[in-house]
Amino acid sequence: MASTRKPTFKPGTDAAKPASGGTVRSGAAESTAVISAERSVQAVEAERKAAPSEAKKSSAAGKAKTAAPRSRSNVIAFPEPRHRRTRRHVVWTLLVVVAVVAVVIAGAVFSPALAVRSITVDGTKLLTPDAVQNALTKVKGKPLPQVTEQEVNDLLKPLVQVRSATIEARPPSELLVHVEERVPVALLKQGASFVMVDVDGVQLGTAKDQATVPLPLIDAGAGATNTGLFKAIAAVLDTLPADVLARMSTASAASPDAVELKLVDGKTVVWGNAEDKELKAKALEALLKMPADPKVPVSVYDVSVPRHPFTK
Repeated sequence: MASTRKPTFKPGTDAAKPASGGTVRSGAAESTAVISAERSVQAVEAERKAAPSEAKKSSAAGKAKTAAPRSRSNVIAFPEPRHRRTRRHVVWTLLVVVAVVAVVIAGAVFSPALAVRSITVDGTKLLTPDAVQNALTKVKGKPLPQVTEQEVNDLLKPLVQVRSATIEARPPSELLVHVEERVPVALLKQGASFVMVDVDGVQLGTAKDQATVPLPLIDAGAGATNTGLFKAIAAVLDTLPADVLARMSTASAASPDAVELKLVDGKTVVWGNAEDKELKAKALEALLKMPADPKVPVSVYDVSVPRHPFTK
C-alpha cells in the first residue's frame, strides 16, 4: 500500500543528493527559500473559505451604494392639482381682504376725523333742541361709529318728556337725533297751576292757565295718577285724535266702566268702559263732524255701543 505521509522539508538540513552528479547548494541559502508544503495547503484553504464572505460584503456594499441613488432617481414628482392651487389662492386673497377691511374699520371707529362736532335735533315740541343738545354734550368729540342709541337714550333719561330717541350719523362730524316725545293727554290741578300728564301719568310740564293748553282737565288731583280711575280716563283720552282731544274740557269717571267727557261747548260724551276704544273714537269723530240741525239740538253723544252710536 502506498504511503500517505506528506513529504516535509525541514530547513537547515541537507537535501538528498541528486542522482546524477551535480553540486549541492549550501544549507543556509536553501533554508530561506524552502516553504513548508503543509502550511501552504492550510493557507490556501483559509483563503478559499474567506473569499466568499469578502465577496458578499463587497457585493452588499456595492448594492448599498447604488441603491440610494437609484431609488431617488426613480421618484416621480407629480404637479399640484389645479383646484388645490386655486383654493390656496382664494384663501390667501380672502385673508388679505379681511385684514384690509379690519384695518379700515378700525381706522374709521377710532379716527378723530369722524369725531362728533355738531348735534342736530328734530321731533321736539315740549322740549327745545337746546335742551336735548345740552344733555348730549358727553358725546361730542367721540367718533361717530362709537356713539350708540343706547348711550343717547341713557343720557336723555333726565328729560322726562323724551320717550325714546334714534340717531343718524352724518359723516364726517354731524349726529342727527330723532326725538319721540311723550304726548300729554290731560291736565291735573296742582295748587294754582295745572300739570300736563301723559297716558302713564308722567308729568311733562306746567301751565298757569287751563285755557292756554288744549287738553281736558281730570278733576282728580296730581296725586291720582296711580289710581284705576285715572288709568281708565287716560286710556280713553290717549285714543282720541288730536283735533277731537282739543275740543274736550273735562274728563271724569264714576267707575272704570263709566267714563264721561265734556266738550268745551258743554255737550257730554258717554264713553262707557275701555273696550273697543279705537272703534268708539272713530264713532265719536264721525258724530262730531255731522252738521248741526237747529231743529234737533244735540246735548249728548253716546258711543258706549260703538256699532250703534246715537245722539240726544
